[in-house]
Amino acid sequence: MEVQSIQVEKNTAPKEKPMTDQLEFGRAFTDHMFVMDYSDELGWHNAKIQPYQPLSIDPSSMVFHYGQSVFEGLKAFRTESGEVQLFRPTKNFERMNKSNERLVIPEIDEEFVLQALIKLVEIDKDWVPGADGTSLYIRPFIIATEPFLGVAPSRNYKFIIILSPVGSYYKEGIDPVKIAVESKFVRAVKGGTGEAKTGGNYAAGLKGQEDVAKDGYSQVLWLDGVDRKYIEEVGSMNVFFKINGEVITPALNGSILPGVTRDSVLQLLQHWNIPVSERRVSMQELADAHADGTLEEAFGSGTAAVISPIGLLCWDGKDYHINNGETGELSKKIYDTITGIQYGKLEDPFNWNIQVTQKAKVNQ
Repeated sequence: MEVQSIQVEKNTAPKEKPMTDQLEFGRAFTDHMFVMDYSDELGWHNAKIQPYQPLSIDPSSMVFHYGQSVFEGLKAFRTESGEVQLFRPTKNFERMNKSNERLVIPEIDEEFVLQALIKLVEIDKDWVPGADGTSLYIRPFIIATEPFLGVAPSRNYKFIIILSPVGSYYKEGIDPVKIAVESKFVRAVKGGTGEAKTGGNYAAGLKGQEDVAKDGYSQVLWLDGVDRKYIEEVGSMNVFFKINGEVITPALNGSILPGVTRDSVLQLLQHWNIPVSERRVSMQELADAHADGTLEEAFGSGTAAVISPIGLLCWDGKDYHINNGETGELSKKIYDTITGIQYGKLEDPFNWNIQVTQKAKVNQ
């Protein structure tokens, strides 16, 4: 598909933008969306930017019945000089194609959808908030739309990008959260869809999250589905532990999502010459490190919250306080560095940012 084939229909009745201090996560949406269709006969086609609006799809569309869908999450940021930039969007579209492969969804042209995203954000750039901690959340997703109740890959799909101005994901912000180790439910197993970003993985985690929330915990720490002792993710985030000066994160094993923020953290740690390893880590190892005083910090990483320090872990009824329940020095440094790069306050030595102010090669 040629980039020049994107059609643009401007919204003639713009919505009122929410007040910056009233932003919630994922509640408000901008004036426009990007939509593209797929059929076996035409491939990806009919690409257009149009006013944000409800979808009209058949009740028998396969996404409703067999869950064939993938999505991504990334952000655009307004710099101090007023420019708008995207943070590592190429990694998200690269990961989307890996999810597509697992869910038997047709591959997208990563460069094409990047240019479409740039154009979309450029059109809705006035929706990008400028206050500290705010950003424009970007949700690309693909759904199966063929009207058919047979269990098989769909022959029709929609690729859509919607935009949402957001504040902080967690009300605690960079303050440490309380986490409960999940012992009953499993998020994903190797060979399943855990390493793909698909809705079923998140639906599978809702019950565990709901149960621990009743006891005042922000999220659950997921263990592996086989031995039920090795750590995988925390909530919908990747997780890191600093033990005796070394930072450890669970190795990608087929059931863990390869997070873009996770990759950013690893690159930063290597850049700073801080010892870091990707390997299996068990809850017993954490408990032992806590007992001998070498468990120094723990934090989750993800697009929505960036870094979420863990101040307490509850495992088998016992509370493990980490760093006296305070935000660790390294956690804060990582958070400040990534957000500093995202907002253009710090140098970007990795070339992570893409300027939206660069003209996308798209005709209106």
